[in-house]
Amino acid sequence: MMAVRNWDSETFEPKDGLARPRRGAVVDVGIWDLVQWAFQVEGASLNFDEVGMRYNVGIEWILIEQARLGCRPDGGGRSDPHPDADIVAAALTVLPEAYGGAGMAITIAECARTGRMPDCMPSAVARCAPRGWRRHKTGTYAEREYWTGPGRWPSTWLSDKYGYVCPVTYTGTAVDVGRARRAYLQWWSALLELRHCLSIGRSLSAFRLTDAMPRREPWKDKA
Repeated sequence: MMAVRNWDSETFEPKDGLARPRRGAVVDVGIWDLVQWAFQVEGASLNFDEVGMRYNVGIEWILIEQARLGCRPDGGGRSDPHPDADIVAAALTVLPEAYGGAGMAITIAECARTGRMPDCMPSAVARCAPRGWRRHKTGTYAEREYWTGPGRWPSTWLSDKYGYVCPVTYTGTAVDVGRARRAYLQWWSALLELRHCLSIGRSLSAFRLTDAMPRREPWKDKA
């Protein structure tokens, strides 16, 4: 897929608000904006071959797809990413296991491509709702089922016409919120480690990393 550079034709400013390298100048940028630029604008990709992990398709799959299509597609392609984008991708590829390793690297790259941070459920509300609904001529009702589990009265006490229950699901519970926020904090910590590694190496040519970071605990912001 070809990387798309979204510029305003009149002001030559990026419409997405992300930083861009400038000729003859070093641009100050936060780590999250830098990662988004690398994967969303420059189309950088992760390559785990050096650590024995391969996520790319093989030549066999390509030949099978060409045979299925009955032709060999030609043309298209993409330009090489900016060197700084390759550096960001390479640093992310070797993310330590203590910060999530390859799995977290893929998560950060996918979030950067879509421009979205992990959902930390900042405004979650615990809810209890029927598992399903059924339509009737008199209206819409919650689905029910005949209960035969623990707590049911003996059949000699209760006829078959009674004993129905409404299965429910719970969403936005403390378990769900805790899981989402732990995942967000792991993502945030991995991003901080990536900023630290790139800052120490000073290998970027067009950017200078600042201390800017996404909110560590955005769920504490006042509504």
